[in-house]
Amino acid sequence: MKVILSRKGFDSGYGGMASPILPDGTLLSLPIPSKSETVKFTDLHYEGQSYYDIIKSLKPTAKIKEKYACHLDPDIRKEVTERVEGWCPAFGQEGAALSHLQNQGVGVGDLFLFYGWFKQTEYKEERLCYVKGAPDLHIIYGWLQVGQVIGSPADVPEWLQSHPHNSPERWDSKLNAIYIASDNLSIEPELSGAGCLHYSDKLVLTKKGCSRRVWDLPDFMRDIPMTYNAEAWQDEGFVSAAKGQEFVFDANDDVIRWINDMLLSGSR
Repeated sequence: MKVILSRKGFDSGYGGMASPILPDGTLLSLPIPSKSETVKFTDLHYEGQSYYDIIKSLKPTAKIKEKYACHLDPDIRKEVTERVEGWCPAFGQEGAALSHLQNQGVGVGDLFLFYGWFKQTEYKEERLCYVKGAPDLHIIYGWLQVGQVIGSPADVPEWLQSHPHNSPERWDSKLNAIYIASDNLSIEPELSGAGCLHYSDKLVLTKKGCSRRVWDLPDFMRDIPMTYNAEAWQDEGFVSAAKGQEFVFDANDDVIRWINDMLLSGSR
C-alpha cells in the first residue's frame, strides 16, 4: 500500500489564514478560493454557520468576499451541504500533480492522508476567534482510501456530476482523475473508507516550538523514501517540502501501526 500525504485547504497563498481547530476539536479544513467553481463559501455550513461567516469571524480583514466560490476538494465531510442520493467521498487531481501520483503507481487500495494549516480557536463574547499565541500547525485532518479511479467523463456516475473535477474544462484541457473512496478502510475495517478527524496530539505533524513545516515524524520514517523530500531530515527534524501537493511513500508494518494509531485517536 502506498500512502500519500496530501496538503489541502487554506495556506499562505490561497486563503491567507489557518483553518480552525474548533473548540469542540473539529478540524474544519477551509477549501481554497476558486474563480472557476459554482459552490460558494456561503453554500457550505457547519453547525449552523456558513464557511463565509466562520472565515469573517476568525479574520474580519480576510480577502474572501461573500460572492466568492471555493474548490470543495477533497469532498469528504458529508454534512456541509445537501447531497444527492448515492453520494460518496471523493478527491480529484489534475495536471502535474496527477502525473506525479500516476508515476508513483497510486491507485486502488492506496491511502491519502490529508493535512493542512490549522490553529486553535475559542469563543469570545459569542464570536469565534483564534486563541492568542496559539501555534501554527500542520495537522492530518482526514483520509481517503482509493476504491475506484475515474479517468474519463464517460465513467462519472450521476451522484458525482457536480464534483469540481468533473467540469468539461478539466476533462478537455488537462490530465484529470477523480478518486472515489472505498467502503471501508482496509487496515482498520471499523472505519469508513474516508472521513474527517477531531483534534488529537497524535495527528499533529509539526514539531513543538518549530515552524509548521518542521515535522516530528517517527524515527522509522528516516528509512522510508518520500517523494519531494529526499533531503528532508535535518538537525531540527523532518523539514517538509514547501512545494508539492502530494508526498508519496510505501507503507510497511511500522507505518500501518502509526497510521492506525493516528486515525483511531481522532475518530469519534
